[in-house]
Amino acid sequence: MTRTRVAVVFGGKSSEHTISCATAAGVLAAIDRDRYDVVPIGVTREGRWVTAADDPDRWSIQSGRLPEVGDADGGQVTVPMGSSGALVVTQPGATPTQLADVDVVLPLLHGPFGEDGTIQGMLELAGVPYVGSGVLASAAGMDKHYMKVVLAQSGIPIGPYATITARQWRTDRADAVARVEALGLPVFVKPARAGSSMGITRVDDLADLGAAVEQAQQHDPKVLVEAGIAGREIECAVLEGRGDDAPRTTGVGEIVVGSEHAFYDYEAKYFDAEHLDIRVPADVPPDVVMHMRALAAATFEALGCEGLGRVDFFYTPDGGVLVNEINTMPGFTPFSMYPMLWQAEGLSYADLITELVELALQRPVGLR
Repeated sequence: MTRTRVAVVFGGKSSEHTISCATAAGVLAAIDRDRYDVVPIGVTREGRWVTAADDPDRWSIQSGRLPEVGDADGGQVTVPMGSSGALVVTQPGATPTQLADVDVVLPLLHGPFGEDGTIQGMLELAGVPYVGSGVLASAAGMDKHYMKVVLAQSGIPIGPYATITARQWRTDRADAVARVEALGLPVFVKPARAGSSMGITRVDDLADLGAAVEQAQQHDPKVLVEAGIAGREIECAVLEGRGDDAPRTTGVGEIVVGSEHAFYDYEAKYFDAEHLDIRVPADVPPDVVMHMRALAAATFEALGCEGLGRVDFFYTPDGGVLVNEINTMPGFTPFSMYPMLWQAEGLSYADLITELVELALQRPVGLR
């Protein structure tokens, strides 16, 4: 039988380029090679698609070296619109050649210009199936402002927040500061459309707000300010149901950060594992776990998500549960929380990749 051909796309234009490469390293090492032909495609920081080495070590984060896709990695790849899987490679001075017809794309891009509906829209136009959520769910899931609007409208509990657009910060800064002050301190200032804790600052003094906003604006002109919530951060993984089945959820996990970090920031996530305590399952009462699983599925469905998602909660000292956010393309290395939660449910990393690919093949492109 002809094996399914999977294009693994990674890198990208966002500040999470390196993290995307690390995710690809894990997937390339684990994907079932007896079942799938793999076509690795890297996206440079400038947005060019190039053929990439099928070498997990090349794309992993190693001491003293951060992986990055460059023009020298291979010929430029294009996806003709309406091609239904055709990929074309061009090299300077050479005749364009067809690389392969792919059956499905596994987009491992994190952050803007990948996780936010952009590549999903391109693949819809090209008629190529892909893993994960569609255009709207990806866009709303990436934009924490609109994510919270949708969740609140759906009756899902969220924490207090304020949004500051670039124009508001320029033209009516006093109002923006007043809205933040009303949240109480501390607050967390973050880019509205970024991930991996990029550009986030904890603010304990209102005098530091300006610098925090400007730090966040280096990643996104729109800034989200969230009230600090006393409590624990708990995570739950969601997987699309088969056929007409409801979304599947896992038990919950928790990452406890050492005192070296004020919160679970970028450095803690990717470069200081010795000061992290990953707890799967998290020590949470069974009834609260069931409540979180129900809220995780409701969050997934409220945004119209497909494929996969990780829902992050605040669990407060009085037993309250608030949804912080959903990630439609969560960290996906073998040591990331999403696959670890599924492994605890008996679904291995390799089998999880297979499940996601098969779900994508069963789902039509276009309106659905």
